[in-house]
Amino acid sequence: MGKYNQIDLTINKEQLERTVKRARERNIIIPTFQEMKDPQLVPDSIKEELKEIGLWDVHPRNLFRITWKNEPVPRGGLFDGVNYIELPSSLTGTKARILALVGKWFPTGAHKVGATFGCLVPRLITGQFDPTRQKAVWPSTGNYCRGGAYVAALLACESVAILPEGMSKERFEWLSKIAGEVIATPGSESNVKEIFDKCWELRKTRDDVVIFNQFDEFGNHLWHYEVTGHAMEEVLKKELQKGERYRGIVLSSGSSGTLGTGDFLKELYPASKIAVGEAIQCPTLLYNGYGAHRIEGIGDKHVPWIHNVKNTDMVIGLDDEHTMRLIRLFNEPVGREYLVSQGVPSSIVEKLDLLGISSIGNVLGAIKFAKYYELTEKDVVLTVFTDSMELYGSRLRELEEERGKYTKEQAARDFEALMQINIDHMQELDYYQRRRIHNLKYYTWIEQQGKDLEELNAQWYDYEEYWGELHSMAPKIDELIKEFNDKVGLLK
Repeated sequence: MGKYNQIDLTINKEQLERTVKRARERNIIIPTFQEMKDPQLVPDSIKEELKEIGLWDVHPRNLFRITWKNEPVPRGGLFDGVNYIELPSSLTGTKARILALVGKWFPTGAHKVGATFGCLVPRLITGQFDPTRQKAVWPSTGNYCRGGAYVAALLACESVAILPEGMSKERFEWLSKIAGEVIATPGSESNVKEIFDKCWELRKTRDDVVIFNQFDEFGNHLWHYEVTGHAMEEVLKKELQKGERYRGIVLSSGSSGTLGTGDFLKELYPASKIAVGEAIQCPTLLYNGYGAHRIEGIGDKHVPWIHNVKNTDMVIGLDDEHTMRLIRLFNEPVGREYLVSQGVPSSIVEKLDLLGISSIGNVLGAIKFAKYYELTEKDVVLTVFTDSMELYGSRLRELEEERGKYTKEQAARDFEALMQINIDHMQELDYYQRRRIHNLKYYTWIEQQGKDLEELNAQWYDYEEYWGELHSMAPKIDELIKEFNDKVGLLK
């Protein structure tokens, strides 16, 4: 093991034997990181099975659909190139090319299944998690607990989902069918502390649970560094033309897992930047602030343990009112008609339901990033559509009840607001501004959650070794996955 042991790969032989037996009985084969990056490596026998399986089916072969390269169909699809789209200047109001990976075509409709795979699988293949005796607890403000419950079900593990009671109706309805237990905690998107408190309660009162906290599980960061990072690299290789430059990636704070992608891309493009967005209604990174907001999927009031703050270049404040207005503009028929009348290609307008609420936040962040740096048509900015509007239909109904039927006049006002997005609430981070944000980890993780102060300092002062050690772990995990599959024996 390495010096810091961010992902423990110590083998528990007794529990591993039970896990192998369970996998054999439940027909489970686990994909490697390499196969998730390049699903053409997936065995032909598994591809044949996938032709008869729906994208959301609770079937162990859907572990092999934890990739950015699924065919964009609901059933029977195999693999193609990376799912992404480019948003035109007529929609963004900036000359820069904004490219976004599309998360809808993962099982569950969101890329969080990848993060949960990265957290659970290392514990399974080492025998540290015993699916015959333990339950996986998924604390989250939304998609992570959905992804965790789903991946756990595919891996024959029971799970407990924890999320705030104010999250969307769709999340709770779906979880009630997949997770063994669903626990609603007080508050909404920014009430992460209440989730952590519930985890401590479970630790103290139950001996059958293992907590997989996305905010401190480095498997979350590593999966995005390795899998999402390579997907982004492929998009850039395909899209960058002679004379064009990749400028940076813009992502929401959330658990900070997806920000691992930026670490990977900076190694390839050292001049590129990593920008992180958060709601101005809860400006923790910007102003050490607090509050509540409506951008589901970017929980806050703390800095995640797995956020590589020293490698972050900019913080961008996002107004949650803009995101709520834009989900109406992008999805209501009147709004779509107006967009087409303003020159936005209908081929793009038809795809705007690929953007969930936090996806729209990411687009707004990318627009502000492009305007701040005065980017041109020769500059490329990357982002991610974490999920789609398929998961937020109730929010549109709530907005209509609250604000009335959507009209052409409102669409015009919302489009004008989109075109006038400015560069307020943005901060380029120098050394000491990064240090300020990193220091905020102390209050959550050392005082509240019992982390080691020495490791907090190592994240900053032993920067290259600490993060480099983590980023080198995927091949080691792949070897353990192969050994696990060999013991199960279903690929022979």
